[in-house]
Amino acid sequence: MNKLEAKGNWNEQKGKLKQKFSNLTDDDLMFEEGKKDEMIGKLQIKLGKTKEELQKFFRNL
Repeated sequence: MNKLEAKGNWNEQKGKLKQKFSNLTDDDLMFEEGKKDEMIGKLQIKLGKTKEELQKFFRNL
């Protein structure tokens, strides 16, 4: 998978997340290379979910 495909895939996943969790903003879902854990931490706080719950959700997208 090249960078363009990965970016398109992430944009699709962001849309699904925003549909499920309407309180998420684009800033909450900013994904930077090497900062996945930081983003997951922010989502945990905002959504009140565990890391495992979020990882399971991402696998099921």
